[in-house]
Amino acid sequence: MDLLILGGTRFVGRHMTRAALERGHTVTLFNRGNNPNLFPEVEQLRGDRDGNMSALEGRTWDAVLDTSGYIPRIVKRSAELIDAAHYTFVSSISVYPDDMPLHADENADVIQLEDPTTETIEGETYGGLKVLCEEVVKETFSDAALILRPGLVVGPFDYTDRFPYWPHRVDEGGEVLAPESPDVPIQFIDARDLADFTLLSFEAQRTGTYNVVSDADHFTMGDLLETCKRVSESSARLTWVPEDFLLESKIRRFSWDLPLWVKREDRNFLRVSSEKALGQGLKIRPLELTVRDTLGWDKTRPEGEFTRVVSREREKEILQAWHKQESE
Repeated sequence: MDLLILGGTRFVGRHMTRAALERGHTVTLFNRGNNPNLFPEVEQLRGDRDGNMSALEGRTWDAVLDTSGYIPRIVKRSAELIDAAHYTFVSSISVYPDDMPLHADENADVIQLEDPTTETIEGETYGGLKVLCEEVVKETFSDAALILRPGLVVGPFDYTDRFPYWPHRVDEGGEVLAPESPDVPIQFIDARDLADFTLLSFEAQRTGTYNVVSDADHFTMGDLLETCKRVSESSARLTWVPEDFLLESKIRRFSWDLPLWVKREDRNFLRVSSEKALGQGLKIRPLELTVRDTLGWDKTRPEGEFTRVVSREREKEILQAWHKQESE
């Protein structure tokens, strides 16, 4: 299959490109050239989705994989310009509102932005913008559109520093601030499992919408942190701090201070149904492999403070305050 990938050299796109090559597809990448030495064996077209896209004119592909669409206007520009038989758009489970039902499936209500013209990407608009991007792709490609809604994507090359925080922090050892309790459910998808399902899906010319995430209620925060300890052979001590104290300490949810932790009232966000994708071949690799490979990659990076998570100093302050309250 002759495949065009929009992006293709950062986290998710990087794994998509590698999976496509391993499965024998001919790959063309369209991006701004920020990682020019990656995948030298493939054709790389230079341009900007919100600028010069002339490199795509007069070309045809069997399928397009869009891993970098966030603004509806820009996605519309790409979808209308590209000549392809099939379009796969990587969206997000963030399209569902915080008050989604337990085990929400692909038919659940999605977010509707108050201002659909906004192009500001932030926590309050990200999901709604993804909804509008999905609509653009479906309007343009109709019955040749595949919409994938992954949860938190994890694994090697995760430059967001969200999931990598946990293997990294546990490997450091000492007392680790752990959110709430070991039985708190969590949900995510290894980027390589997302890539494999994506390739499998458009090889089959599959269309429609799929939640692509680990099966609901399979993993817990305790599973994750104990696996991190086992893989790194760490002597880290886990201190589970209740939700109320974390909120009083102004700890932020999910992709910030303590990744994969959300408030109790929002917990359905990490209990989304993936039965449809699982029934169509989605495979979830063992947690130990994801942790091991993420930690291995993390150790190759220059040392430095994670930018999106709680600092060691702040972690220590919260733990001291918690122990003080326990002793009173």
